[in-house]
Amino acid sequence: MTRPFARLRRFRFNLPQRIAAGMLALFLAQGFWLMNRQTLTDRDYDYARCGREMWESPSPLAGYYTSCGNIRDGVLAYRAAGLPLTLNLLLERGLDHFRAPEDRVVQTTGARLSTWELRHQLPHVMLLLRLPFLFAGAVLGGALWWVTRRLYGNWGGYTALALYCFSPEIIHASITPGPEIFAALAVYGGVYTCIGVAHAMQGPRKKWRPRIVLLTVLFGITAAAHIASLPVVALLGLALMLWIAEGRRSQALPVVLLAVAGAFLLLFACYGFSPDAFSYVFRSASGFLWVSLDPIKRFFSTFSNAGITIAAAASALLYLALRRARYFGNTTPLFCALVLFVLIMTGAHGAPWLWAVPFLLTFIGGVFADAYEGPRHKLALTAGGAIAVLQAIFCLLSLPGLI
Repeated sequence: MTRPFARLRRFRFNLPQRIAAGMLALFLAQGFWLMNRQTLTDRDYDYARCGREMWESPSPLAGYYTSCGNIRDGVLAYRAAGLPLTLNLLLERGLDHFRAPEDRVVQTTGARLSTWELRHQLPHVMLLLRLPFLFAGAVLGGALWWVTRRLYGNWGGYTALALYCFSPEIIHASITPGPEIFAALAVYGGVYTCIGVAHAMQGPRKKWRPRIVLLTVLFGITAAAHIASLPVVALLGLALMLWIAEGRRSQALPVVLLAVAGAFLLLFACYGFSPDAFSYVFRSASGFLWVSLDPIKRFFSTFSNAGITIAAAASALLYLALRRARYFGNTTPLFCALVLFVLIMTGAHGAPWLWAVPFLLTFIGGVFADAYEGPRHKLALTAGGAIAVLQAIFCLLSLPGLI
């Protein structure tokens, strides 16, 4: 049996995977519920219009890639928002050749339809515009489940994923055109891929290459999502690689620099290899960051995050009290969450605190998993389940029209 089919055969969709899939289905259901109660906004039209221009007709003006001007908060969100509309328009135009003139969906010939006109002629514009962001949110949930289950076992993964699927901020970011959910996915994946590369560096060199390629792709997605997220994930990843790669620390920096160089090449491709548009990345202040405690105060004082707040406080106490909870698997997400929660952007709109949420939930899942294996495991399981249910209730109460 060939290697790809052997890997496919080893995949199992057993009870743990089914439970995780059920949780992600609830996450998607909440996203679709919110979508059905939204209307198209000016922000939606900007992302749809400029995203379509990137795919269909980039502006020839020097220094501008679209009619939105220079993109400040990440080109990936615009491309993701515009791609489904462009593909759907091409599909409908193709199907119109088999329809009677009076039944054609695209009632124009040759002219380029604006997004305003498309809202009447193409079905499901709201869904098509938001579907890539909801998909990214589901992928981030799957990544969180994969990491936490691999590190902490089934119950640690259940705890982290349950809190994720009922996090109002994550749900809203997953149905709002913008860079944050893509940046959160790329930062989380980039950090743990750096850790994977560092572990691979302890083995033969033939195992380095696929992980470095994956790291380069993730760094590219990070840079395209928001340019400020690339130095953040590169520095966090480098610090963790230096921590792990004993005997190979001198090679950690070249690996990260190689991935960063590849990321800029991928970012250049996202700008259609337009030097004028790409050069604005280096001439703007979009990558400027500062520190503040306001994001922490706002997140943990929000009523709909009550379950996550209680879980975070309990995890911090257990982490300090239990020696067996203070190890690399728990310290890494705590360190990343603390760094990201205090970052703010001064040059462009952005929310690094949202990037911190998956790391915070990973930390909670790890510490709770240690408690589940302790002498009072039944009490710990009951407390963890009660906190997850509490967070689900507060999250559902925050959904408009549900209660």
